[in-house]
Amino acid sequence: MLRVFSYAKNFMTRSTTVLAVRKNNDVIMIGDGQITVGSIKCKTNAVKIRKISEGQVICGFAGTAADCLAMVDLLEKEFEKYKNQTLRCCVNIAKLWRTDKYHRHLSCDIVVSDKDLTILMNGQGDVIQIEDGIVGIGSGGHYAAAAAKALWPLKEFTAEEIAKRSMEIASDMCIYTSKKYIIEKI
Repeated sequence: MLRVFSYAKNFMTRSTTVLAVRKNNDVIMIGDGQITVGSIKCKTNAVKIRKISEGQVICGFAGTAADCLAMVDLLEKEFEKYKNQTLRCCVNIAKLWRTDKYHRHLSCDIVVSDKDLTILMNGQGDVIQIEDGIVGIGSGGHYAAAAAKALWPLKEFTAEEIAKRSMEIASDMCIYTSKKYIIEKI
């Protein structure tokens, strides 16, 4: 059983790229559409970003598809209870994720952004408020985030331009990141 769980954890890191960029008053989340099983591209138009809370919050996810969708559904229900309280909703979901016997083995990372906050959360109980508003998850997440951090100070680039250029760089470097993107903005 340990080998299967460890495989699932490793699989998660090779399955997607999602990037959040916050600049001025814009919040952009961009995700590629590639789903990979082993060395096979199974799908190139998957949607890994969702608007929730009546379009006021964007969340992106990387990991096992069913696990990601289950956690995003729980997060959406939490926002129904606590509107406009992003940090509270994320903390409540992290507690549930960590302590509930049915949820504690779900394997995914989630980025949540509203007009004021960007938060990274995972099944280890991490709820990290991202100070500079730039965070990437998935196999190409570090490449995309590094490119975004390098482009961010350039005044001529908007948040959306930074996100697109950063994903181009990530897709050139990471074989598990495609050049087909979904973009959401608040």
